[in-house]
Amino acid sequence: MRRIPTRGRSKAEILRDLESFRAEDVDWRSGRTWAYVYDPGPEAEEVIKEAYMMYLSENGLDPTAFPSALHLERELVAMAASHLRGDENVVGNFTSGGTESILLAVKTARDWARAHRPHIREPEIVLPVTAHAAFQKAAHYFCLKPVLVPVDPTTFKADPERMAAAITENTILLVGSAVSYAHGVVDPIRELGELAQRHGLLLHVDACMGGFLLPYFRRLGAPVPDFEFHVPGVTSISMDFHKYAFAAKGASVILYRSPELRQYQIFTCATWTGYTMINPTVQSTKSAGPLAAAWAVLNFFGDEGYLELARKVLEATRYLAREIERIPGLRLLAEPEMNLIAFTSDEVNVFQIVDEMKVRGWYVQPQLSFGGSKENIHLSVNPANVKWVDALLADLRASVEAARRAQMEDIGQLREMLLGLDWQQLSPEMLRNMLAVAGAGSGLPQRMAAISSLLNQLPPEAAERLLTVYFNDLYRPAKEQERA
Repeated sequence: MRRIPTRGRSKAEILRDLESFRAEDVDWRSGRTWAYVYDPGPEAEEVIKEAYMMYLSENGLDPTAFPSALHLERELVAMAASHLRGDENVVGNFTSGGTESILLAVKTARDWARAHRPHIREPEIVLPVTAHAAFQKAAHYFCLKPVLVPVDPTTFKADPERMAAAITENTILLVGSAVSYAHGVVDPIRELGELAQRHGLLLHVDACMGGFLLPYFRRLGAPVPDFEFHVPGVTSISMDFHKYAFAAKGASVILYRSPELRQYQIFTCATWTGYTMINPTVQSTKSAGPLAAAWAVLNFFGDEGYLELARKVLEATRYLAREIERIPGLRLLAEPEMNLIAFTSDEVNVFQIVDEMKVRGWYVQPQLSFGGSKENIHLSVNPANVKWVDALLADLRASVEAARRAQMEDIGQLREMLLGLDWQQLSPEMLRNMLAVAGAGSGLPQRMAAISSLLNQLPPEAAERLLTVYFNDLYRPAKEQERA
């Protein structure tokens, strides 16, 4: 096992090793990566990094020690609230990302219900199956029951009637998305707001992905549905800055309609021998670097700069979606309302297409089937991708044809055998052997089609069990011989 080096190393050696570790990472600066990274371009990146480093060591834990962090947070929250049509009563906090924002929204709903509906012993949150997995993570952490509701099979938007039918006396929170990640569509937030008001429930809008960009698309003439605070019934909204505001990770915000609701988010503890702990968010000690970087990038681009970026992305998304539909064997899953595109095939294995695109130097994201959504390929369109759209389409056409010709081992018999297993009784070693047979032994496999195809045909609980074992092994401590 690796140990702390006996002697310190030179700056040159350290930086050389750090650079070598990135050899197998996706080359996101090339514009050929269509997920995970939101590239603002080199000029903005320089400003972001300098601002981040200026505030790297400032601690956001205590605003009395670092009022600069408080000032930055209040300005960012004010800009976010204004952007999402909030009034002077809207309050919020800066967080490390969409997951933390969602965790806080769910924790707030739980504690609000404890105060206002103390008779509820088994609280539930009602989620469309398209709601981000972070809501189920929050329910798991905070001992709540997630109630998953089917969506419209054509539009993949939340179905208000089915949401209404899922409400019980234990329901404390409804959730809608703007946009849902998988398909890039906006749930009917006005109808969900009416439903929340009718039942006296909180309604959280997950706008982590779309909250920043959608208002610009609307200004450019796109038919963006209402989802912001001017919609009656919306009580909280999450929005990420590190997506389409292009801030450094992690940068998000959680907003509430009033401080009376936000008070349930805050954790305060005076029952220990140290300093009194007051945490508005999940984290305690945290660098103010992300705050400064987010503030810097918003000021660097400004409203007009973001509008122009949105124009380029909107045009590229519309063109890309139209051309994908023209490729024989491919079809869109849903009509995108933002710059997220999900497409599938009824003729070709989409996971083979993903592998073929990787061979050609592209990173595109596979998504497994679930809840009426067929397995598909997901693209997030960024400004850095715009110039590569035609090149992507050319290689996508070639990848579809290559996938047609590819011979992949039939996993039908293996799937039938696996479906009959009691997954909770299988040991980790047995699961590791199954993964090895599918091509996922130790390390990171170069081709994923066979593995993804197998996972796609298993029940979700079986896929979860397999992946838990795999990742539990993947994140083991490094060995001495693994040193670069």
